[in-house]
Formats: sequence, C-alpha cells, structure tokens
Amino acid sequence: MSIPNILTLTRIVLIPLLVIVFYLTTGWSNPLAALLFTVASVTDWFDGYLARRWNQSTPFGAFLDPVADKLMVAVALGVLIEFYSDVILTLPALVIIGREIVISALREWMAELGKRASVSVSSIGKYKTAFQMISIILLLGFAPGTLLAQTGFLLLYLAAILTLWSMYKYLRAAWPELTRSM
Repeated sequence: MSIPNILTLTRIVLIPLLVIVFYLTTGWSNPLAALLFTVASVTDWFDGYLARRWNQSTPFGAFLDPVADKLMVAVALGVLIEFYSDVILTLPALVIIGREIVISALREWMAELGKRASVSVSSIGKYKTAFQMISIILLLGFAPGTLLAQTGFLLLYLAAILTLWSMYKYLRAAWPELTRSM
C-alpha cells in the first residue's frame, strides 16, 4: 500500500478518535480535537501532493480520498452542530454537508457518462476547503464567544457562500447532460 493511501486511511481512523476526544470532559479535549482535525486536514493535502509527486495515484486512492474528506468534514460539522445547538452554526454547516452530497452524486453520475472532467475541482473549491478547514479547527478548539471561535463562524459563512457558488458552477457545467437525461 502506498504512503498516500496510508495517509487517507489514517484520516478515516482519526474521525472516531476526534469525536471521542471532543466529548471528553477535560480542559484539553477541545484543543486536542482541533489538533486531530488539523492533522487530518494536513494529511488531506499531503496525500494528494505525494500521490501526484511520486506518481502513486491509484483508483483506490481516487475513490477513498474524497470519501475520507467528506466523512471528516461531515462528522466534525455534526459534532459542532450538536455542541453549539444554534441555528447560526447549523445553517452554514448543513449547506456545506448538503452540497457535498449533491456534488459527490453529480460527479459519480458524470463519471458514468464519461464526462467527469466537466465537474472537476475548481479554484473556488480549494478556497472553500481552506476556509472550511480553518473554521472547523477554530470552532473545535476554542470556546464559544471567544474571538477565535467568532472568527471560525465568519470563515464558516465564507465557506458556505463559496460552497453555494461552486455548486452553482458545477451544476451549470453539468446542466446540458442533466437536461438531456430528463
């Protein structure tokens, strides 16, 4: 098994550990959960970088990497939705989770049609991911109401706006195939 695939699998293993650590009732549980999410986020970037640099891209890795990403983000946002129990966090979190489901299904469908390239990752998606990851780290690691948690909220809203924008671009690119199939 290649190092990039090991990093992707490590990210999946970190998910339940993040949840367990977050719900511990100690003073270090939130910062440690944020650290675990940070490690997972870094492996997300690093596994793709290594796979491209070492020419170790595999069909297994191409399948598992986005699954690991979506699981990691959805679980972290789910924990935060429950923790904050506030519509102000729930709305952008659900926008992000919902978009991930829609775009994953769209990519799968377009791949079946042999047109996956028309819904490939865009630069908007990269910015969205960066804002999303930083916001989750801040929201996991810092107490509600602190300046860093408030910054996390702001970045989560920016991520949600970019999420909607990128979803629009993906749907627009796939629209001819969508309408042809109706």
